[in-house]
This record gives sequence, structure tokens and C-alpha cells, in this order.
Amino acid sequence: MLDRTASRNNTLVEGTLSKVPELTLVFWIVKIAATTLGETGGDAVTMSMNLGYLVGTAIFAVIFLLAVAEQIKTEHFHPLLYWTVIVATTTVGTTLADFVDRSLGIGYPGGVSILIALLVLSLAIWRFSTGTIAVTSIHSRKAETFYWVTIMLSQTLGTALGDWMADTNGLGYLGGATVFTVGLAVIIAAYYWTSISRVALFWLAFILTRPLGATVGDFLDKPLHQGGLDLSRYTASGVLVIFILGCIWFLPQRAGRHHG
Repeated sequence: MLDRTASRNNTLVEGTLSKVPELTLVFWIVKIAATTLGETGGDAVTMSMNLGYLVGTAIFAVIFLLAVAEQIKTEHFHPLLYWTVIVATTTVGTTLADFVDRSLGIGYPGGVSILIALLVLSLAIWRFSTGTIAVTSIHSRKAETFYWVTIMLSQTLGTALGDWMADTNGLGYLGGATVFTVGLAVIIAAYYWTSISRVALFWLAFILTRPLGATVGDFLDKPLHQGGLDLSRYTASGVLVIFILGCIWFLPQRAGRHHG
């Protein structure tokens, strides 16, 4: 009797819907658009409004904290709320990375090194505390908190990587975007044709989509003489917002299911 009850409870846990979306092609399309919006939106506040990196980081940090608190508090997956939090992590990640790399004078190598260390530390503590870092196993507030801390760090690291690749390695924005696209293609190939951990591949892909979005965002709004299209940051951000909302509305996403 106890065995049947335990088995039934395990089945219920594994079949419980998550508050994060199922990992589909739509997820990755919206993720890349959201990371691009993070770049143009973050630059619009810090540069176009001339508020600076520190003030911009403070503004977006408040938005992020409010949004993530609501996300953690809710009991079900709400696409608009979830992607609001993701966009908030990309914008605060943009301004924070720029503040660390430029305003503090650490430079790209220093900023990237610090962020990699913090990201690895976050994943290690998460793994030690809950036994797994798989996004399909987020079924507690502790796990969800680690999830969002890790995402924030990965978004910030991605921004620093994108800027480092585009600004200091002579590749330009399109060249940098090409490098990160190739990196994502390698991860996709590894997913289908190797036995490498799916959890590790997910986090690698999640990190790499951020610098891809960062370089695409810079390509859209940077001046022509710097290799960009010189579009208004406000216009680019507005178009991206409409695109993301359209994806949420016309391409409904399902909540993922817990495993383990």
C-alpha cells in the first residue's frame, strides 16, 4: 500500500507543470529576441538618456527584483510574466556588464573572468543544495531562486563576452554574431549526435544566446562608422517588443513538466 502511494506521488510530481516554458524552437527564438532587446533597451537608458551605467543598472535591478518576486510568488506558468523577467535580466545584465567592464576599469578579460567564476559558483551551490541544475526539475522556491540568479549571471556574462568579441577582437558586430551563431550550431549538433549532458548543453546554449543578442543589438543601433546600422535605440527596442509580444500571442508556449 505504501509503495503504491509513493509511486502515485512520484507520478504526480513528475507530471506537475512547471513555471518555466517547455524548451522548444519558439523558446529559443524569443530568448534571442529578448537578449537583443536587453542590449538596445539597456543602451537606450544608459546612453541615449545619458543616465550612465550605474543609474541604469539600479533602474533595471529594481524592475528585475519586482518581476522575479512576482514570478516566484505565482503558482503557474504565465508567458508574459516569465518573459518580462527574462528581458529584465538581459537589460540589467547589459548595464551591469558595461559598468563592471568600463566604469570600474576592469576591462573585458577581468569582467568575463569574474562573471565566469560567479556563474560556476552559482551552479555548484545550486547542484549541491538541490541535487540537480536541470530546468526540468524546478519544483521549489529554492530551485527557482537559484534558476533566476544563474540566469542573471549568465546574461551578464553573455553581454561581456559579446562586447569583448565585437570590440576588441576586430570582428565587428556581424563577425561576432557569426562566431556565436556557429557556437550555437555546434551545441545543436552535439545535442543530436553526441551523449554530452543535456543539462550542460542547455546552459551553454543559454549563455551563448546572450552575446549573440548583444552583438545583433549593437549592430542595429551603433553608428555606421562603427559597423552598425545606426538605428534609433528606441525604434529598435520598440520593434523587438512588438515581435516578442507577437510570439507570445500567436505562438503559445506550454509549461514544461517536472522530472525527478
